[in-house]
Amino acid sequence: MSEQGQVVKTIHVIPLKRVYYGRRGNRADRAVRLVKKYVTRHFKEAEKIIVDPAVNDYIWSRSREKPPRKVVVEIRLDKENKVAKVFLARKPSA
Repeated sequence: MSEQGQVVKTIHVIPLKRVYYGRRGNRADRAVRLVKKYVTRHFKEAEKIIVDPAVNDYIWSRSREKPPRKVVVEIRLDKENKVAKVFLARKPSA
């Protein structure tokens, strides 16, 4: 692994309500793509983005048509390898 100084950890609340404007049939698919797009926009130096399966399971937990409106994630950027990893920080309260 890399040194502690090379890894940047941040907590982000990613709003997913934008996926509700489209068709109902593929909202969870678009929500996962939106998470990747969000990380790309906020961590421009990352060449690769890895989404933890727990984040994917949380988005898909209420089926394909009704993903959550927001998700709280922890993003760890490894500056040495230029990899951003997205982990589920906690389930947001209603």
